Amino acid sequence: MIYLSSFSFPSSGAEDNYLAFSARAKYTCYDSYYPFGVFREAGRSHYDLTDITILYGGNGSGKTTALNVMADALRLNRGAAYNRTDFFADYVRLCQFDVLHAIPPSSLILTSDDVFDYMLDLRTINDKIDTRRGELFDEVTEARSAKFQMHSMEDYDRLKEVSQARRMSKSQIARRNLAPNVRTRSNGESAFLVFQEKLKSNALYLLDEPENSLSAARQMELAQYLSDSARFYRCQFVIATHSPFLLAIPGARIYDLDSRPVQARRWTELESVREYYDFFKAHEEEF
Repeated sequence: MIYLSSFSFPSSGAEDNYLAFSARAKYTCYDSYYPFGVFREAGRSHYDLTDITILYGGNGSGKTTALNVMADALRLNRGAAYNRTDFFADYVRLCQFDVLHAIPPSSLILTSDDVFDYMLDLRTINDKIDTRRGELFDEVTEARSAKFQMHSMEDYDRLKEVSQARRMSKSQIARRNLAPNVRTRSNGESAFLVFQEKLKSNALYLLDEPENSLSAARQMELAQYLSDSARFYRCQFVIATHSPFLLAIPGARIYDLDSRPVQARRWTELESVREYYDFFKAHEEEF
């Protein structure tokens, strides 16, 4: 399913015009006009998109910036903070895009920071439960040895505490009074769970390096999951990645942001993929 059919970043001429005539750009206090200049030498400003479009490139190629600009222009839902300067909104206003079908309100951008935040949230929840469990055990120990007499109805809550402590084990009290720990998983399992929970049918998704924290097997599983979501569940993806397993998704359109000008390429033509190939070819006899 194609919702966003094309996206255009400002041309070099549009950037020059803005920087020449914008009052904001003339202030001498700015040492960066980011994201102006990021794609200036790309040689391509217009990108046609398919149901799965991949932005490939090394560090500093601008693939993450491209996703953040697109997400702002399309007003997609987002979680984690991102690098945003005083010039970001002006740059976004110079962008243009074409929509084939209305972009669903559930569409969002999902970054590696969102995945890490999710894993940290799970740990924080469990840490708080563990801390309260320790406090509760101390309270039970104290209540079991307490010399208590009920003098009025105001002492009723204390009576219940002492009575519960003396007739139940600590584990029974903990199960009755505390929520269970959130199930712990490996980082890779937790990361994959994020995509399963966040990606629903009928939506546009921008994914920034979703392979982070995933093993090779999990990356292949994610590639199949994304392919199936696009094919059967009316999803569209724009993905920033250099994972060979995601780059190999059948039918994906890949833009090589490292090339000048930026070109659409087959995944087997990409430099990092060729490096993997050469490495394993050199060690072929060891397998």
